[in-house]
Amino acid sequence: MTGPDISPLLAKAFAAFDAANAADPRHAGSGAQEMPYELLYARRMTEELDRYAPDAPEPLRLAARAQHLERWRSPREDYPMDREGYLRWRSDLKLFHAARAREILAEVGYGEGVQERVAFLLQKKRLKRDDGTQTLEDVICLVFLKHYAAAFAAGHPTEKVVDILRKTLRKMSEPGRQAALAAELPAGVRDLLLEATEGE
Repeated sequence: MTGPDISPLLAKAFAAFDAANAADPRHAGSGAQEMPYELLYARRMTEELDRYAPDAPEPLRLAARAQHLERWRSPREDYPMDREGYLRWRSDLKLFHAARAREILAEVGYGEGVQERVAFLLQKKRLKRDDGTQTLEDVICLVFLKHYAAAFAAGHPTEKVVDILRKTLRKMSEPGRQAALAAELPAGVRDLLLEATEGE
């Protein structure tokens, strides 16, 4: 599938984001797709956005590519291993990703308006009320379901996985939910997702 056209400035920003994520010491994927963990995640985000919303505006395309920008620099283990610690880690990550994205966007030549919009999206502001934030959330959920949910499910009780998938679906728009149910998912994930829709 051929994605949307990429302007020279957008290509420059993607390359800068990718260079930052290439420093991730963790690796994921296999064979030709093996690469630094967050680099692979970022490219999957772009691929999914191009598929789900091919006419997405440039700030949204930038935010998708920067969604987990240098995430390994703020490990979960640096916070208390309870729900409060988890929520604080997630909140701090949003601010960290937004700040790093702004730095890189300024370096490559984007103006304040684009920087501000990308930071807004990365902080998930006005979810369910802002179309760009909602589209980004839909894409995040689709990437999780397609590429990461199976590994998560393998390490957790079924009840917990179904609960997480139910919460995932609630964060999505109706078009996002339909895309998830129509997507090619690992068989186990599809069964769990269907279970999560029961009673919705």
